[in-house]
Amino acid sequence: MLARWACDPRHSRGRRHPEAPAFDRTDHQRDRDRIVHCTAFRRLVYKTQVFINHEGDLFRTRLTHSLEVAQLSRSVARRLQLSEDLVEAIALAHDLGHTPFGHAGQDALQQCMQDHGGFEHNLQSLRVVDTLEQRYPGFDGLNLCFETREGILKHCSRKNAQRLEAIEPGGVGRRFLDGGQPSLEAQIVNLADAMAYSAHDIDDGLRSGLLTIEMLDEVPLFLRLRRAVQQDHPDLAGRAGRREVFEVLRRMLSQQVHDLVQTTEAVLTAADPDDVDALRALPPLAKFSAAMAEDTALLGRFLFKALYRHPQVEGSTWRARQVVAELYAAYLAEPTEMPADFADCADGPRAVADYIAGMTDRFALREHQRLTGRSIFGTHS
Repeated sequence: MLARWACDPRHSRGRRHPEAPAFDRTDHQRDRDRIVHCTAFRRLVYKTQVFINHEGDLFRTRLTHSLEVAQLSRSVARRLQLSEDLVEAIALAHDLGHTPFGHAGQDALQQCMQDHGGFEHNLQSLRVVDTLEQRYPGFDGLNLCFETREGILKHCSRKNAQRLEAIEPGGVGRRFLDGGQPSLEAQIVNLADAMAYSAHDIDDGLRSGLLTIEMLDEVPLFLRLRRAVQQDHPDLAGRAGRREVFEVLRRMLSQQVHDLVQTTEAVLTAADPDDVDALRALPPLAKFSAAMAEDTALLGRFLFKALYRHPQVEGSTWRARQVVAELYAAYLAEPTEMPADFADCADGPRAVADYIAGMTDRFALREHQRLTGRSIFGTHS
């Protein structure tokens, strides 16, 4: 049972290349399955979230992050009577265009491509599912539904939106020109993305030793939940292990999900859109309460200062940017160092960006060492 403003797969805007419907799956389920089986999805297991892949086996990767976003998104969608399969498809695909080394790699590629159309990882995710995946005899890409592609394209510059509109009039770039919103399913995934990375970056930061419990006590939401856990489970204080942290994070995510559902239900009741297209014409309707939004923002600012800008992380970031920039220069100077599909592309700079963006951390490091004879991060196998 879907709410009237949900994306009903029976009424999809369709695929760019018409296909007969599957007899045993909805279009949203079919999109999810295509994403899970594609090459770019498998590569996410060796792509950085915060810590470079070789820095530890237990840190989150883009793959584990995407799975966590999918789980949170489905929990919210179920309670709001939205398409669970659609939010799962969007969540699993939203980082397919991320470069190796996380945002460091993206920043480096953007710098390299500034005179050649730039580089945006959200736009690259769409490019992966629209063009770069080559699995089917009749078309490039995965040929996903409009609704899935709309959700994948979370951000887009006006210039790139105009380019998309020229190729696909009225398509996924249109809302960035008109000031519209994506489906509620896409809005939910956007917020689940932030919830997931805040929680797991706390865990990874503590595991790495770059964060301490005492530092996190500066964050009101964390401190409030930690005190509640200590009151409910006083025996945890003298026990080894990480149970207290896990319980705090579990409660944090539960409170955020509950707050998001309650607040969004109230906003939906007030707005009362007739259908998904009416919803797209309204301001964003998926949101936290003012109090939870403030708590979440304070947590984000803390993580930015204490973890993402930590000298150790900054050092890895600088080296990662150097790897990507030097790979770009090497391939641009000698395209035959790339596979033929990329080397023969008419748009050399874009082909180089596509090739590098598709790399895992460890493959990028091996290629850099092969092409330059240097190992910036040490020896890699």
